[in-house]
Amino acid sequence: MRITEELKQYIEEKVFPEYNKNESGHGINHIKDVIRRSFELVEENQLEVNIDMVYVIAAYHDIGHHIDSKTHEIISADIMSKDKNLSKFFNEEELKIIKEAIEDHRASAKENPRSIYGKIVSSADRNNKVEDCLRRTYTYGKKLNPDATDEELFLRAYNVLQNKFGEDGYAKFYFKDSQYENFLKELRSLLKDKDKYINTQREYIKELKKEKKI
Repeated sequence: MRITEELKQYIEEKVFPEYNKNESGHGINHIKDVIRRSFELVEENQLEVNIDMVYVIAAYHDIGHHIDSKTHEIISADIMSKDKNLSKFFNEEELKIIKEAIEDHRASAKENPRSIYGKIVSSADRNNKVEDCLRRTYTYGKKLNPDATDEELFLRAYNVLQNKFGEDGYAKFYFKDSQYENFLKELRSLLKDKDKYINTQREYIKELKKEKKI
């Protein structure tokens, strides 16, 4: 995917460093993964979209997470809308679509995203690797409740993932996504056995602690 070089340089130098303020589950590695996944969805589904817009939406979608995780999509969209440098690359209508897509990206939102761009970033923001998913739910739970025991965090994560990715979960499909379909099948199989799920997550977290990544 060919991104305008000047835009890419601006985002990497001025926007990416802001993700050092977020916890690791919503840090720069996650953002780069969502950018990559967004491009893969565009390619797999042969979507006719402005790739610079896709890039900026993915780059900004969690930038306000450290301020308030519960309303981070609104905060992130507001931060983007106040970035006057983006007017060098997009017109008013494009900036409006970008803002709305960031506002709409949350998987738990009751309404569907208002544009194809919102659907792309919402889809790309979903986990597509079980190991990453289990690690991310643990680190985010730890941020919310630093005094919780590992067993409490594992149980919280199980309930969160069951609610989101279980057979009747709220996570939505918008496009053909072979990676996500494989992930969903593997995770749902794991969620059918709570003890197996907790033991699996325990091993992933034990490895993270051993590597001193948490």
